[in-house]
Amino acid sequence: MPWSRVVGQERSTDVLARALSSGRVAGTYLFHGPAGTGPRAAALAFAQALQCERRGRGGPDDDACGVCLACTKTARLIHPDVHVYLPFPRTSTRAGQDERPKDYAERLARLALDPYAPVDYRQRATLDAEGAQNKQVQHRKVPVDQFLRHDMTFVPAEGRHVVGVLTDADHLRTEAANSLLKLLEEPAPDVVLILTAERVENVLPTILSRCQRVRFDPLPAAAIEGALVARDVAADRAAFVARMADGSLTRALELVGSEALHAHRALALDFLRTAYTGRPDLLAPVVSKAAGLGRETLKSWFDLVTLWVRDLVLQSAGAEGRLVNVDQAEAVGKFVAHLPDADLPAMTALVAQAADAVAANGNATLVLTALSYGLRDAMLGRPAERLFTPLDVAA
Repeated sequence: MPWSRVVGQERSTDVLARALSSGRVAGTYLFHGPAGTGPRAAALAFAQALQCERRGRGGPDDDACGVCLACTKTARLIHPDVHVYLPFPRTSTRAGQDERPKDYAERLARLALDPYAPVDYRQRATLDAEGAQNKQVQHRKVPVDQFLRHDMTFVPAEGRHVVGVLTDADHLRTEAANSLLKLLEEPAPDVVLILTAERVENVLPTILSRCQRVRFDPLPAAAIEGALVARDVAADRAAFVARMADGSLTRALELVGSEALHAHRALALDFLRTAYTGRPDLLAPVVSKAAGLGRETLKSWFDLVTLWVRDLVLQSAGAEGRLVNVDQAEAVGKFVAHLPDADLPAMTALVAQAADAVAANGNATLVLTALSYGLRDAMLGRPAERLFTPLDVAA
């Protein structure tokens, strides 16, 4: 059944299932919660249930049957009465021209295959390469008028409803939001509009007042791990990625496909190990490699170092079950065994200071070198309060 495609959000899907079984379906919904936790997946499942030909007619009352023609068309996002609207970067500087990018249809096709797929333009500039979009990605007035408002004025062609799913409603430009508001003020019969948003406070209050809101919470790591294994991800990799995903299955899918992540994680552990030796000849190539990641990547790399230190804290406290690097539990255990006097909270603070220094345009090689010696002192139980002496402190 389509609700089964929504991972770990039973409270939210129960609300929607009750609306279907009672026949009290609102005209406009706002599904809100952290990105990748289920609002988009639930919106697509709800759209399928709304169109299901057998719902309440020999099929389930509160879910789609998943096998009728309407269900199969909606699942493939080719139903003429189901429309999905993603925000995208501007494709033309000419007034009145704002067409969808050439890969828009391909992104929808991938979304149909997996409603948690990382297809958003904000997170992925191109579908087959890592890297965020460097252009502004928003819902603008011309596309909202040309596509959404146009589609939502028709009567159903073959389904029970006309259903629109507008993702990232918290990225509506003001003029686009006002245009959408006009549609909500004069809703057409048999139209159901589902908005999704991560930050409710960025949605126009007059739009919020016209929506029935359904909240989605961050997913437990176990739920993400299970969803990854169901997608044929190796169990040890799924366990590690699930703990790094911060409650988002979409983020987890991005991380699973990132070879750079695993190389950077190994480099972070190598950095800690060589820092412990205090040997410049071993440390220099590791520092050089880390500094070569580039400033933006290095900021994220410090998070991986922090995660290793966090795992050392958890291991020393006997909380092995909460490790992020769960596939490296043996390595973490051996590391802790060799650090009986380590000041682990101080190590975390030093990494944070190094990240701040790089963010403030500090020389990466110098910062990493200073961090390595600071971490060594902390591992030996004699941590310094700061990596660097502030310029305004008298000698």
